[in-house]
Amino acid sequence: MHYRQASNFLITAAALILVFVALVLPNRLDWIRGVAFNVFPLELVVIGLLLLLPGRAGDGARILLALLLSLSILLRIADLATHEIFARRFNLIFDTHLLADAGRLLSGALGSLAWLLAGLLVVMLAGLLGWLALVTLGRFQRLLQGTPRFSLLTLVALLIAWGLLKHLGATPRADAFAFRQLVEHGQDTVNSIRDIRVFNETVGNDPMAGRSGGSLLSKLEGKDVFIVFAESYGRALLERDPFAESVTARLSWAEDTLQADGAQMRSAFLTAATVGGQSWLNHATLLSGAWIDSETRFRSLIVSDRVALNRLFRDAGWRTVAALPAISMAWPEGAYYGYDHIYSARNFGYEGEPFNWVTMPDQYVWSALQARERETGDATRPPLMAELALISSHAPWTPIAELVPWDEVDDGRIFNDQALAGPSPEQVWGNVETVRDHYRQSIEYMLETLVSYVTTFGGENLVLLVLGDHPAAPRISGDAEDRDVPVHLIAHDPAIIDAIADWQWQPGMLPTADAPVWRMDQLRDRFIEAFSEPDKDNH
Repeated sequence: MHYRQASNFLITAAALILVFVALVLPNRLDWIRGVAFNVFPLELVVIGLLLLLPGRAGDGARILLALLLSLSILLRIADLATHEIFARRFNLIFDTHLLADAGRLLSGALGSLAWLLAGLLVVMLAGLLGWLALVTLGRFQRLLQGTPRFSLLTLVALLIAWGLLKHLGATPRADAFAFRQLVEHGQDTVNSIRDIRVFNETVGNDPMAGRSGGSLLSKLEGKDVFIVFAESYGRALLERDPFAESVTARLSWAEDTLQADGAQMRSAFLTAATVGGQSWLNHATLLSGAWIDSETRFRSLIVSDRVALNRLFRDAGWRTVAALPAISMAWPEGAYYGYDHIYSARNFGYEGEPFNWVTMPDQYVWSALQARERETGDATRPPLMAELALISSHAPWTPIAELVPWDEVDDGRIFNDQALAGPSPEQVWGNVETVRDHYRQSIEYMLETLVSYVTTFGGENLVLLVLGDHPAAPRISGDAEDRDVPVHLIAHDPAIIDAIADWQWQPGMLPTADAPVWRMDQLRDRFIEAFSEPDKDNH
């Protein structure tokens, strides 16, 4: 008998502890500390009062509370993930597609079986949380309804105590964190729906839609212009340990090497629309001049009349191409940008082994684009505008590619030994120090390859705008608030650098802490204005 009583007591105590933890669990990993649980949650008292309702009302309250409690926990688990990767809360409207994106990444890095098992685990977790919430609240309800009058008096006393603690600001802290998080997610959902409507109404209001004719981008006449997005190239690499010393040294080397080759550089920072992933949203932000921070906005953009920078180059007489080695499936969205041709993982001629998720190393992307577009043997070819996505610095950051002689790149099979070398993703991701070290090495490879291409194949007619697509995830960068990426303009022709004098970007490849910081969506219009003669129709 004593054993049964003790067992019941322990089960009931465990149920109360589970409910308490479910109510106060933070939604950011860096908040999970002892002080986070030194809280008196108002929801615990409210739940108790609702569970005291008799008969069907009490049963209905328990089911509703179990659903809300399990939803609250699931949302906070989702928040934990999105704060670590994207430095923000999970959004019920904009982020549901992330499950599919995560699946593709996981499948590419660890295989399709890992993705299937992860999907099953997510479904089982959701079901388990719902069942556990229902059972736990049932135990709590039976405890309260066993002595209803005493329970009611106790809960009322606790409610008064909560109010006094809240008023006095005493310890433990009186809070309603779980309720507040549900409210904030609800507000995010309402605001997101409103944002969709407003954005759909305004995205087509494009001041550059009417730009055309001989004045458009005329200061770049005859130049091959490359807009280069470097994966996960964030500001933290220049300013935070354990990256800054090595990466700034590599940037200083890049500056000296390019200057010796006759190139000039200007650098600053851009604020990206996303952090840690969703690269295509930042590509769209820069090229469209609209703030594209969600998949829903992106879908609205590509069916709008807003003119991408690529299309403006094409209208001005350039051949426009994209080198997007991460594209491995059909990509109908590409029609929006106005490319004459899209090179993807399927048609870029790469015959080598992939580097885990990375379909081909950066050097192959540069080499193949050079061979197919710049060394065509046609002296009358139009100037080239190319958008490049360099993905060697994409997670999982193993194996790290190395430069080979340019004349040996060929179809990429020379990289096979590199692609099959190095530690596995599981080994690299075993601790954060190893991940950060591989991330840093991949960025240095990106910079080394960029400089080698410019010094080997550059010249007076090449202009490069190089920028990070987004900062790395906060767990990697060590800075949850940083949304900035470096941006560099590189050209051998001094007239190109003179054209952006009023931007006040800093000389060289190493922007300092006081360098200009623009939102990424501001660059398109400033770029067009800087490199176009004034439109006579407007003067």
